[in-house]
Amino acid sequence: MPHAQPTSTGNSTKLLDVQAVADLLDCSPRHIYRLTDTGRMPAPVKLGTLARWPQRAIEDWIKAGCPSCDEGSL
Repeated sequence: MPHAQPTSTGNSTKLLDVQAVADLLDCSPRHIYRLTDTGRMPAPVKLGTLARWPQRAIEDWIKAGCPSCDEGSL
């Protein structure tokens, strides 16, 4: 089943679906949800029941070496 293409908001910020993020990280969509649920990656933007991640936030997180995003881990 094909996954949704990245979408754009009015300010041209691309939003990625779980499959696109999984493709960037070379892992499964389920693993993306696990990382999100444990605070180990940036939280998604919720659009109703849909989860979307800002492309820039994911790219910046990857460039930073994928640090934990859990505020309690500091």
